[in-house]
Amino acid sequence: MKKSHIKSKSFFFFFLLFILLFLLISYKTTLTTTPTAAKNPRQSPIPGLKIRPGYTSYDAYIQHHLSKTLNPKLRKIWTTRDWDRKIRVFAAFFDDLKRKNLLFNSSKALGVGARMGQEVEALKRVGVSDSIGIDLVPSPPLVLHGDFHHQPFDNETFDFEFSNVFDHALYPEKFVGEIERTLRPGGVCVLHVALSTRSDKYSANDLLSVEPLTKLFKRSELVHVRTVDGFGLDTELVFRKKQLTRGL
Repeated sequence: MKKSHIKSKSFFFFFLLFILLFLLISYKTTLTTTPTAAKNPRQSPIPGLKIRPGYTSYDAYIQHHLSKTLNPKLRKIWTTRDWDRKIRVFAAFFDDLKRKNLLFNSSKALGVGARMGQEVEALKRVGVSDSIGIDLVPSPPLVLHGDFHHQPFDNETFDFEFSNVFDHALYPEKFVGEIERTLRPGGVCVLHVALSTRSDKYSANDLLSVEPLTKLFKRSELVHVRTVDGFGLDTELVFRKKQLTRGL
């Protein structure tokens, strides 16, 4: 009886151990194969700003955008049919900012995600001669190679930064953080955004209100918000980086 009892206990112990191992393996398998976990590894902690699913890694995100930026048909359109039209529209935006004393001929300006450089050319045409852009694919002499998540510039380099590609930022906090890092105190950042769910398949995030951006700009103050018509983008936000305060 005793031997039989011991055997029963041993069988029960190993059976329980087997069940626990099976459950543990099943749990790990679920974590690694759940579509939501694989396709959407991160979410924005800020209400009103949603990171789109579909990017399994930063490299996949980069390749996705390069497939558009390097498309020869699109690049031909951007440098021919779109070129003068976009320069005229950007120049009107920048002239308005100059009238409001938010942009000056003496400003050192950056176009963030400038693609072929229409906004950079527009800045130069309205008198802001010290202007340059960055993009994943350079377009010299107007646009240098650079990722807006990691701007290739020193701290406090620019007086003015403009971008209409915030929706392409996989890491919005880094996008804004780099702008604030490279802006000089008192410098101005202008963003053109769409305050609605975007249909652009290349968008990495959806901005649903102004509030998320005001929270991301931790070292700047909101100057104004207005409605614009900017190539599918409907809202202009202007931020000014706070001046340094020195203790007495």
